[in-house]
Amino acid sequence: MTENIKRATIEYSDMIGEVFNLYRVFYNQESNVEIAQKYIKQRLENDESIIFFQEEGGTCAGFTQLYPTFDSVNVRKKIVLYDLFVREEFRRKGIAKSLMDAAKNYATENKFGSIELSTNKANIPGQSLYESLGYIRDNEFYSYDLEI
Repeated sequence: MTENIKRATIEYSDMIGEVFNLYRVFYNQESNVEIAQKYIKQRLENDESIIFFQEEGGTCAGFTQLYPTFDSVNVRKKIVLYDLFVREEFRRKGIAKSLMDAAKNYATENKFGSIELSTNKANIPGQSLYESLGYIRDNEFYSYDLEI
């Protein structure tokens, strides 16, 4: 199914932004399609992220957003898979797995050493998917965040 996955360009930012808004709502943020579309457009314009998505009938069925960064301990590049979301009506069709496969293929082709992701502790379906694809849950480190 990865043949249906496309890499996003600016022309798709509004379409993807609509689903990005749903993703943000899933994580308890207030719905604001305009802000979501603007955020996606800026990431693509500034070449700050890599977005893969699947289009179904003129709508974005799902997407994943990757942020390239570095792993100083292992002295290599890595990707942070920060966002993965599939619209409810398109779930259970293999789209999330195809998006994850596209991310892995991109990382491999571009010589990244690893893909890092985190998810909400209550996101059991996501955890099941990640573990089925060989991702290993970190039990050694805590994650911290400081609001500025």
